[in-house]
Amino acid sequence: MPAVLKGIIQMTNRYIKFPYTVGEQANIKRQFAAMSGFPNVIGAIDCTHIAIRAPYVDEFIYVNRKHVHSINVQIICDANLTLRNVVARWPGSTHDSFILAHSSVGNRLRAGAIRDGWLLGDSGYPLRRWLLTPFSNPQSAEEVRFNDTHTRARSVVERAIGLKCRWRCLDASGGRLLYQPKKA
Repeated sequence: MPAVLKGIIQMTNRYIKFPYTVGEQANIKRQFAAMSGFPNVIGAIDCTHIAIRAPYVDEFIYVNRKHVHSINVQIICDANLTLRNVVARWPGSTHDSFILAHSSVGNRLRAGAIRDGWLLGDSGYPLRRWLLTPFSNPQSAEEVRFNDTHTRARSVVERAIGLKCRWRCLDASGGRLLYQPKKA
């Protein structure tokens, strides 16, 4: 098992890459616009919890809001459900926006890596010039329409996360990963 994990980790950067180039971003923007009608989207972001065995050290920080020991994993995907960023190192009690703020993608986006486009996040994220969130209480037909289009475009990350059901050890139906956080 350690050799398999090492191989997967070594190959990760070859297959999971955030679209920093103008060409990559333009292609993803076209895909999101065709799929949802939402222009200039380069990715959808959310987090998901992967249940783990209670760790020996700092056990309490791995307890999420559902009182389950977990790792909170950040996912960014494109319109085709292709993973563009995965951050799988934070305890279950960590808020989604904290993970983004402390990730390499978050740092690069704050530094201006996206000049003409957005990530789409849910209301758990703060609004940024590069991160659009829905209106919390839409007051007009335009705001309602924006939220509907935002939801349609952002649903790709929900569907990508839903694929974890294919591997029962990753969702609650198969129990939890029987590993400590570092290995999980």
